[in-house]
Amino acid sequence: MTTNETRSRLIALALMAAGSTTISFGGLVIRNIEQADEWQLVFYRALGMLFSVTVLLTIRYRRHTIFRLRDIGWPGVFGAMLVAIASISFVQSVAHTTVANALFMLCAIPFISAGVARFFLKEALPWRTVITMAIAAAGVAVMLGEGVGAGSIFGNVMGLLTAISFGSYAVIVRWRRNVDMLPTLIVSSLIIMTAGAVVSGGQLDVPLRDIALCLLWGGVLSGFSNWMFIVASRKLIAAEVTLVMLLEFVFGPLWVWLFVDEVPTRLTLIGGSLVISAVLFRALAELRSAGRD
Repeated sequence: MTTNETRSRLIALALMAAGSTTISFGGLVIRNIEQADEWQLVFYRALGMLFSVTVLLTIRYRRHTIFRLRDIGWPGVFGAMLVAIASISFVQSVAHTTVANALFMLCAIPFISAGVARFFLKEALPWRTVITMAIAAAGVAVMLGEGVGAGSIFGNVMGLLTAISFGSYAVIVRWRRNVDMLPTLIVSSLIIMTAGAVVSGGQLDVPLRDIALCLLWGGVLSGFSNWMFIVASRKLIAAEVTLVMLLEFVFGPLWVWLFVDEVPTRLTLIGGSLVISAVLFRALAELRSAGRD
């Protein structure tokens, strides 16, 4: 590997780390919302996302932006529906359980993607992936069981639905890897805004502070992290991306513990540790395999 290639990879890793760290503040933003309910929150977050993604695409493609939106086709529309479901269910999850539970559930995304890809794309599942999927499933089961006892089963189920939706969307992106799927976020934002406006009965009058926080989350935190991921993923292998993404799942619960004193339960920490360990083992195994090739 040349010096320039090494430098590019280090820059990509730094960008991924910055993006993962930035988006990890999402749970803290939700905890600081004063009045907006879940549907008002997703409406304004989607509005911020719509603006930021439109700006990014316009800067990148200029007058050809509309054609990139057309290129996603029906798979992109279906992917946008999955993203919308994931975004709404994530907010519902954080509203009904701890940030740690919601984020640890998302750690299962790589394994859900592997399972969906095996079923629909006929991709092989190495033995180490099967083992780590079983460990991750055990961790998810522990957190779901904890939810039954603590009265937050709905929040945990919504967290699992978030992971399933995002994991399935990742398979669509992999299947359509020759197409820029970032425009799906425009479609998903429009779907979310429509759902939020309808369910809230058009009652979108919330304090300016709440609106500002939602726009910050969707337009700046999510927009910045998405851009970081897109730029960085071109230089990194999948295992490296997975490893750095763990920063979000580690830092997210930490911020709410430090700033709003939200302490995860013992079972949440046990289940989350199992899922994170499974992701870590799988990513390191892939890195070793890539080093031998």
